[in-house]
Amino acid sequence: MELSSSSFENGGSIPVKYARKGENISPPLIFSNVPKNAKSLALIVDDPGGPLITFVHWLIWNIPPNTTEITEGEKIIYPQGSNTLRKHGYAGPSPPFGIHRYFFKLYALDKTVDLEPGTNKKKLEKTISKHIIAEAQLIGTFKK
Repeated sequence: MELSSSSFENGGSIPVKYARKGENISPPLIFSNVPKNAKSLALIVDDPGGPLITFVHWLIWNIPPNTTEITEGEKIIYPQGSNTLRKHGYAGPSPPFGIHRYFFKLYALDKTVDLEPGTNKKKLEKTISKHIIAEAQLIGTFKK
Protein backbone atom coordinates (compact mmCIF):
# COMPACT_ATOMS: atom_id res chain seq x y z
CA MET A 1 0.00 0.00 0.00
CA GLU A 2 1.24 3.49 -0.78
CA LEU A 3 0.38 7.01 0.34
CA SER A 4 1.57 10.05 -1.62
CA SER A 5 0.69 13.65 -2.39
CA SER A 6 0.85 15.68 -5.56
CA SER A 7 1.82 18.72 -3.42
CA PHE A 8 4.97 17.45 -1.70
CA GLU A 9 7.32 14.49 -1.90
CA ASN A 10 7.98 12.06 0.91
CA GLY A 11 10.41 13.88 3.20
CA GLY A 12 9.77 17.15 1.39
CA SER A 13 8.43 20.48 2.53
CA ILE A 14 4.67 20.93 2.93
CA PRO A 15 3.58 24.09 1.06
CA VAL A 16 2.50 26.99 3.31
CA LYS A 17 -0.99 26.82 1.75
CA TYR A 18 -1.67 23.75 3.95
CA ALA A 19 -0.37 25.35 7.16
CA ARG A 20 -2.39 27.24 9.73
CA LYS A 21 -0.66 30.48 8.69
CA GLY A 22 -1.71 29.74 5.10
CA GLU A 23 -5.14 28.57 3.97
CA ASN A 24 -5.17 25.73 6.53
CA ILE A 25 -6.68 23.31 4.04
CA SER A 26 -5.77 19.64 3.82
CA PRO A 27 -3.28 18.62 1.14
CA PRO A 28 -4.24 16.21 -1.62
CA LEU A 29 -3.50 12.60 -0.68
CA ILE A 30 -3.31 9.65 -3.07
CA PHE A 31 -3.94 6.07 -1.94
CA SER A 32 -2.69 3.16 -4.04
CA ASN A 33 -2.25 -0.60 -3.82
CA VAL A 34 -4.83 -0.96 -1.04
CA PRO A 35 -5.25 -4.67 -0.21
CA LYS A 36 -8.30 -6.23 -1.85
CA ASN A 37 -9.44 -7.68 1.49
CA ALA A 38 -9.49 -4.28 3.25
CA LYS A 39 -12.87 -3.31 4.67
CA SER A 40 -11.98 0.30 5.55
CA LEU A 41 -9.12 2.78 5.79
CA ALA A 42 -8.03 5.07 8.62
CA LEU A 43 -5.76 8.12 8.46
CA ILE A 44 -3.76 9.60 11.32
CA VAL A 45 -1.70 12.77 10.84
CA ASP A 46 0.54 13.87 13.69
CA ASP A 47 3.73 15.68 14.65
CA PRO A 48 5.70 13.82 17.32
CA GLY A 49 8.30 16.60 17.53
CA GLY A 50 6.58 18.83 20.05
CA PRO A 51 8.40 19.68 23.26
CA LEU A 52 5.72 18.17 25.50
CA ILE A 53 3.26 16.24 23.33
CA THR A 54 2.67 14.61 19.98
CA PHE A 55 0.41 17.09 18.22
CA VAL A 56 -2.51 15.39 16.46
CA HIS A 57 -3.45 17.15 13.22
CA TRP A 58 -6.11 14.88 11.72
CA LEU A 59 -7.97 11.64 12.42
CA ILE A 60 -10.32 9.96 9.92
CA TRP A 61 -11.73 6.43 9.85
CA ASN A 62 -14.18 4.29 7.91
CA ILE A 63 -12.84 5.61 4.63
CA PRO A 64 -14.08 3.14 1.96
CA PRO A 65 -11.23 0.87 0.80
CA ASN A 66 -11.85 1.72 -2.86
CA THR A 67 -11.03 5.39 -2.16
CA THR A 68 -8.04 6.45 -4.26
CA GLU A 69 -7.62 10.01 -3.05
CA ILE A 70 -8.61 12.79 -0.72
CA THR A 71 -8.59 15.96 -2.76
CA GLU A 72 -7.14 19.27 -1.60
CA GLY A 73 -9.38 20.80 1.06
CA GLU A 74 -12.00 18.08 0.56
CA LYS A 75 -15.04 18.20 2.83
CA ILE A 76 -14.72 14.89 4.64
CA ILE A 77 -17.92 12.87 5.04
CA TYR A 78 -16.34 10.05 7.08
CA PRO A 79 -16.04 10.08 10.89
CA GLN A 80 -13.29 12.32 12.21
CA GLY A 81 -11.67 12.51 15.60
CA SER A 82 -10.55 15.43 17.68
CA ASN A 83 -7.20 16.99 16.90
CA THR A 84 -5.03 18.54 19.60
CA LEU A 85 -6.92 21.83 19.12
CA ARG A 86 -10.04 19.88 20.21
CA LYS A 87 -11.68 20.35 16.83
CA HIS A 88 -12.88 17.80 14.30
CA GLY A 89 -11.04 17.96 11.02
CA TYR A 90 -7.70 19.02 9.67
CA ALA A 91 -5.33 21.34 11.54
CA GLY A 92 -2.38 22.40 9.41
CA PRO A 93 1.25 22.61 10.49
CA SER A 94 2.22 25.40 12.87
CA PRO A 95 5.43 24.40 14.62
CA PRO A 96 6.46 26.46 17.65
CA PHE A 97 10.09 26.45 16.49
CA GLY A 98 12.41 25.01 13.86
CA ILE A 99 11.59 22.31 11.33
CA HIS A 100 8.99 19.70 12.29
CA ARG A 101 8.08 16.42 10.62
CA TYR A 102 4.43 15.58 9.94
CA PHE A 103 3.53 11.92 9.65
CA PHE A 104 0.58 11.01 7.42
CA LYS A 105 -0.21 7.37 8.27
CA LEU A 106 -2.74 5.35 6.30
CA TYR A 107 -4.03 2.03 7.63
CA ALA A 108 -5.96 -0.66 5.77
CA LEU A 109 -8.24 -2.47 8.20
CA ASP A 110 -10.07 -5.79 8.13
CA LYS A 111 -13.24 -4.16 9.52
CA THR A 112 -15.04 -0.86 9.86
CA VAL A 113 -14.55 1.02 13.12
CA ASP A 114 -17.35 1.68 15.59
CA LEU A 115 -16.27 4.91 17.27
CA GLU A 116 -18.03 8.18 17.95
CA PRO A 117 -16.93 11.26 15.99
CA GLY A 118 -14.56 13.28 18.14
CA THR A 119 -12.70 10.22 19.43
CA ASN A 120 -9.08 10.88 20.35
CA LYS A 121 -5.97 9.36 18.73
CA LYS A 122 -5.21 7.00 21.62
CA LYS A 123 -8.66 5.39 21.45
CA LEU A 124 -8.55 5.16 17.64
CA GLU A 125 -5.11 3.52 17.71
CA LYS A 126 -6.23 1.03 20.37
CA THR A 127 -9.37 0.18 18.40
CA ILE A 128 -7.57 -0.42 15.10
CA SER A 129 -4.37 -2.02 16.44
CA LYS A 130 -5.49 -5.64 15.97
CA HIS A 131 -7.20 -4.98 12.63
CA ILE A 132 -4.38 -3.46 10.56
CA ILE A 133 -3.61 -5.50 7.43
CA ALA A 134 -1.38 -2.93 5.71
CA GLU A 135 -0.04 0.54 6.34
CA ALA A 136 1.67 3.33 4.47
CA GLN A 137 3.34 6.53 5.53
CA LEU A 138 4.11 9.91 4.01
CA ILE A 139 6.30 12.41 5.85
CA GLY A 140 6.25 16.12 5.18
CA THR A 141 8.27 18.86 6.83
CA PHE A 142 7.37 22.41 7.75
CA LYS A 143 9.53 25.21 9.13
CA LYS A 144 8.29 28.03 11.33
